[in-house]
Amino acid sequence: MTISRRHFLRNAGAAALAFGGLSSFSALAQVYAVDPKRGIDRFGQLYRDPDGILNLPQGFSYKIISRSGDMMSDGLTTPSAPDGMAAFPVPGKKDQCLLVRNHELDSVGEEIGPFQNNPSRAKSAGKKAFDFYGDLPVNGGTSTLLYSHKTGRVERSHLSLLGTTRNCAGGATPWGSWLSCEESLAGPGEGFGREHGYIFEVPAIAEGLVDPVPLKDMGRFVHEAAAVDSSNGIVYLTEDFDHSLFYRFLPAQPGELVKGGKLQALVIRDWPRALTRNWTEDADSPDARAVEIGQRFSCEWMDLEDVTSPDGDLSLRGAAKGAARFCRCEGVAFATRADGSREIFFAATGGGPEHIGQIWRYRPGSHEGSGNETPGELELVYETCDRALMESCDNLAIAPWGDLIICEDSYSDNPDMVNYIRGLTPQGKLYTLAMNAHPDKGEFCGACFSPDGSTLFVNIQRPGMTLSITGPWGKLRA
Repeated sequence: MTISRRHFLRNAGAAALAFGGLSSFSALAQVYAVDPKRGIDRFGQLYRDPDGILNLPQGFSYKIISRSGDMMSDGLTTPSAPDGMAAFPVPGKKDQCLLVRNHELDSVGEEIGPFQNNPSRAKSAGKKAFDFYGDLPVNGGTSTLLYSHKTGRVERSHLSLLGTTRNCAGGATPWGSWLSCEESLAGPGEGFGREHGYIFEVPAIAEGLVDPVPLKDMGRFVHEAAAVDSSNGIVYLTEDFDHSLFYRFLPAQPGELVKGGKLQALVIRDWPRALTRNWTEDADSPDARAVEIGQRFSCEWMDLEDVTSPDGDLSLRGAAKGAARFCRCEGVAFATRADGSREIFFAATGGGPEHIGQIWRYRPGSHEGSGNETPGELELVYETCDRALMESCDNLAIAPWGDLIICEDSYSDNPDMVNYIRGLTPQGKLYTLAMNAHPDKGEFCGACFSPDGSTLFVNIQRPGMTLSITGPWGKLRA
């Protein structure tokens, strides 16, 4: 951990002034580290939350707007394990937004499902369930919240997707829907009625349970997240697997994913079967090379076959044909820059020599999907070797001012382990935004900004809560 004396004194002094010249610095939370080579201190140190939930910089505050176990407006129970999430505008209502939120549940173990307090509702709701586990619908799915900026409260809430499993992350579409991703290849052999491992689309404005239609052309694999290029409707997909591929989906009809399309995997030119994770254990592998931060590679895309993959081997077959491999791809986010350029960021949660995270950036080529496109460019933007700087980067989001927002997802045995929300500038400079102060030390997930940019929403998966964070975000607008 690298903290300069000047840095500590500046923040300690600020705390003393803020609290009436107290000689104790107890108002400060645990002092975080700043990367001495690739770090900045954009917000200043974090202040300790007396309620032990979330430590934030000076001038910021939060509210808990939903908890697992709460009763929703539809009479069902707010499920546990909230994960990926996105915020959508409400037509004609600038002071409201809709949140669609995943629940990473699989009907196994001790968890709060939607019928926890009202089991009699399971039969009627089950008519819209994709699958059952025993006599009950599978617990995974999504819930939708109508949030009022005026009152700072959830005005309405309901279950919106039911019967899917381990809905981990996903992504918002430009046409107002949420892509909910199943991070599982479960099937009848594990007690389920159907095969899982698909993406389901949930319109944000839906006021009840949607019809659960698996988008099978988008592949059956251990889905994690999705990001849509708003200029052409191409969807970029990640996979949470030690030898995961980075995928893109070319829709037959942009904006209508149910009409199918073509699934492809990224290939690095002149480096077939690229093993990019920078593990020291890979040193003797002919497919491995050491990748430096800032290093760039020319890339192409390869068509994949048999994408519904009954044997669950899609990534293995893709790698055998030459696709690049990453370690546990999780969050993915799409950004458009002021000059019109487009970038797709994705997190390789297990990448790097310490297995604690890499951030990659892909810049598309021109004429994408036309058959005459130019090569894209892949770059390693950040890699951590120090848990104090960044650990287990997971869900990603683009801030209104253009930075990448990173949710940490660490469940290490280290008693000093802390999950943070980090930020990364387009230039690759890392900073800290918030710290989970809850004793359960659960992962951050589902970070997203409201359409007006005034509020950052985020989930803490354990014990299960959704928070709204407000503060001087406007000062950082690009």
